[in-house]
Amino acid sequence: MAQPKAKTVADFSASAAGAAFDDAYARLLRRWPDDTTTSETEGRFGTTHVTTAGQPRTTGAADAPALLLLHGGGATSMAWTALAGHLAGGHRVIAPDIIGEPGRSRSTGDRFRSTDDLCDWIDEVLDDSAAPTVDVVAHSYGAMIALAYALRRPHRVRRLVLLDPNSCFAGMSAAYLIRALPVLLRPDADRQRRLLVWETQGADLDPDWLTVTTTGVGSFPSARPVIPRRPRPQDLRALDAHRVSVLLAPDSRVHDVAQVATNVRAALPTAAVVTLPAGTHHTLPMSPSDHLEAALDAALR
Repeated sequence: MAQPKAKTVADFSASAAGAAFDDAYARLLRRWPDDTTTSETEGRFGTTHVTTAGQPRTTGAADAPALLLLHGGGATSMAWTALAGHLAGGHRVIAPDIIGEPGRSRSTGDRFRSTDDLCDWIDEVLDDSAAPTVDVVAHSYGAMIALAYALRRPHRVRRLVLLDPNSCFAGMSAAYLIRALPVLLRPDADRQRRLLVWETQGADLDPDWLTVTTTGVGSFPSARPVIPRRPRPQDLRALDAHRVSVLLAPDSRVHDVAQVATNVRAALPTAAVVTLPAGTHHTLPMSPSDHLEAALDAALR
């Protein structure tokens, strides 16, 4: 039987679902590099849990280029586990749990009510992390936020890498929306699991990541997300396109990958558009990590 959503984060943490979530989250975190640290950023919207890795051991953290990672809806910052070690080799990785989404952040302040609020929240995280400028790698819902942030704060974003960005350059497929509708109407771990199995075509998903994602969506008291509006083509021209990369999952069922690629090239002719050799929307960014590592290296150079 489906478990009802917890009313508060404290209720969730005290539940069996919360214990399973926390245990799986902790196991994923232990797979991050040895120099990984966690901290909390206090701001207008509450407390943001931030995982950081890759501080240089000899020249000081300020010398490493900062890299902000924004996860997809319900996925938590632990979605970057498979890539964390590689990315931390050349960057100071900053990976927050988005407030209002499942994770270790706590929505104890103002609620997000607009895209501008989301951008203000990112400012808070970056300011607290002493990162005046960053490269950004973002997936899914995180990509929607990242694109909006880059348009509003171009002076803070050096490079923008969007992983299979939905609702950024094209609409989502009707087939996916029909499958996702039960999860949106009545979030439930079993419904979320069935959606993931269908979209990933039965891929072998990391069991701890799957537990975090399905349990969080099913039981965590998350807030209704603010969805940034898809930019108009004329708005996208404000981006420094040669610093933008879009990495697409060839088997994504979320949208028409070829149409997304066409629309990106039309709006941002000098942006890099790469279709990975393998993967679906929801296998990213955990898998295929080897192909992603190579594509990210090229995008962040």
